[in-house]
Amino acid sequence: MSATSFRSQTCGSTDERQIDQLVTLCGWADTRRDHGGVIFIDLRDHSGVVQTVIEPDQAAAFAAAEQVRYEFCLRITGKVRARPASQVNERLASGKIELVATEVEILNAAAPLPFMLDDAASEEARLRYRYLDLRRPDMQRTMRMRTALVSAIRRWLDERGFQDIETPILTRATPEGARDYL
Repeated sequence: MSATSFRSQTCGSTDERQIDQLVTLCGWADTRRDHGGVIFIDLRDHSGVVQTVIEPDQAAAFAAAEQVRYEFCLRITGKVRARPASQVNERLASGKIELVATEVEILNAAAPLPFMLDDAASEEARLRYRYLDLRRPDMQRTMRMRTALVSAIRRWLDERGFQDIETPILTRATPEGARDYL
């Protein structure tokens, strides 16, 4: 899944092939840096990270970018350009390009988080805020690996004529009298 009606592609599929093209990306603000007149936002989705550049000559986009904080959900439209050779980031798949924003839309503002996603938070905090923990890169890798493994097992069983049957789980009735099986 790359393009939707909301975005033209994912962050992870944005690379040198799109230089000079107008693209729309959606994701979370991973980092925001204000370098005295130019704002940089690292936009992250499930597939990767892209550095976006918001310059003051795009007044509406710049004003919106000034409001952005960590984990805000954004839609950014702009033109892909090659990074200067001195600014290439080999650690990122998209490290040779950046997105020069013409539009920045805040889809959802985020309240201050109980912990940073890249921090080593306590297990209790991670379990309490599971919806945040699932955004962490190591959790994403684990979920993708599990999905691939389960898919391979199901495919193997299906090729051998096995059927997947879901049976109800038998439990005691709840004291509140809720209907157990609908």
